Amino acid sequence: MQTWDVIRREGDGGTFRVAAHDSRISALAQVLVLAAEETEGGAGREYRVEGPPGPAVRTNRDLYLVFLHLGQEARAASWSLSAFLRSLWRVSAPLSGRPRLEPDDVAAMFAAASTTPPAAFDPAWSGKDLSLPGDEPDGYADWERVLLSQIADLEDFLAAPPGPRARFGVDAPRPPGSGARATPARWYNFDPATYLECAVAGSLGGWDAADGARVPLPAPPGEPPARSYVRTITTMTWGDLARIAVCGQVYE
Repeated sequence: MQTWDVIRREGDGGTFRVAAHDSRISALAQVLVLAAEETEGGAGREYRVEGPPGPAVRTNRDLYLVFLHLGQEARAASWSLSAFLRSLWRVSAPLSGRPRLEPDDVAAMFAAASTTPPAAFDPAWSGKDLSLPGDEPDGYADWERVLLSQIADLEDFLAAPPGPRARFGVDAPRPPGSGARATPARWYNFDPATYLECAVAGSLGGWDAADGARVPLPAPPGEPPARSYVRTITTMTWGDLARIAVCGQVYE
């Protein structure tokens, strides 16, 4: 069986084997969790993954299945969407210096979010100007604006719940005093499982009716069930990830 080791580099130059994983994604996810903790604690030790080379996520289908599984795990663990997004914001910080991310890093970032405690909600986010400086999201700062906008909206919904018709779409309350936000006011998805499935299905595709998460229009007689076109994916920018996050909010 193949394994991937998480290695820590000590201050004296030595190395320490922290853990072994049976998947590259889970090893990379642990590195992000540890790196976030190191950054917050000021220790600054470095972590890396050693193991068989080559990506685990090669296609939109691969990424869709990762997100689908993460959503199912989040549902079983009773994660709220706000908590998941606050964890995602936390573990994305160690990657902020990279302009482009490999698909494995993207999968690992979302996987890491489901394994680490969320950052506390900062009330200042609600009144902060989180609008995008340009027409489209570009760079880590804009990704952060999108996530914090969604987190602020979800906090507003605590005071004014969307109600039983939420799945048909409802606007975030955004009460007086709210800052400008980078995302549409309209929301359709309020739990991590639906958010994650729609995030990839709406932005990259890769779904299959046999997955049971998406119900396509009936196929013509004699035709196979509908599915999304499978294609290779390469590196992604923070702008791409911001658009994925918006799809998680508004795609149906």
